[in-house]
Amino acid sequence: MTGPASADVSCRVAWGDDAPAIAAVQVRAWRASYAGILPPDLLDSMSVDELAEHWRTSLTRPPDARNRVLVALERNLVTGFALTGPAADPDCDPLADGEVTDLTVDPHKRGQGHGSRLVQAVVDTLRADRFTRAVTWLAAQDDAARSFLTEAGWAPDGAHRTLDLTGDGTVQVKQVRLHTALG
Repeated sequence: MTGPASADVSCRVAWGDDAPAIAAVQVRAWRASYAGILPPDLLDSMSVDELAEHWRTSLTRPPDARNRVLVALERNLVTGFALTGPAADPDCDPLADGEVTDLTVDPHKRGQGHGSRLVQAVVDTLRADRFTRAVTWLAAQDDAARSFLTEAGWAPDGAHRTLDLTGDGTVQVKQVRLHTALG
């Protein structure tokens, strides 16, 4: 017997054809998650078509063989995505430390297990790429994401930074770094 509790859900490595769906999830999620953090005009200017082209390039020509884009699926609907690869921070070892540069779930699909499946897929992927530790950066104000990840075993490691999103100092986002052992 099947029903909502046994819906067809999974995670897999993204394909080039997933680019428009990933971009659409990104726009919806950013507009929901970063309202009040980023200027409304910046969020309103996000274009699914432009982002889809960026995603298509990232999916078909990654800069490193260990850069991966994973998607969470409900049947064939992309409900979220995650990016993994070698950690780029100067205090990280790119051979031992993997980084999750994005972990996003569609706002309309949150609380249904897609994020948990993505986190597990991220951990499995980073382990398969022989990383022993994972790091990720979160907006300092993003209590929901921090709570979600700390419940999954991640913890702050004391690192913090401020991103200048526009290059002129007008849009800055403070971030904190979390980490977890992959052993």
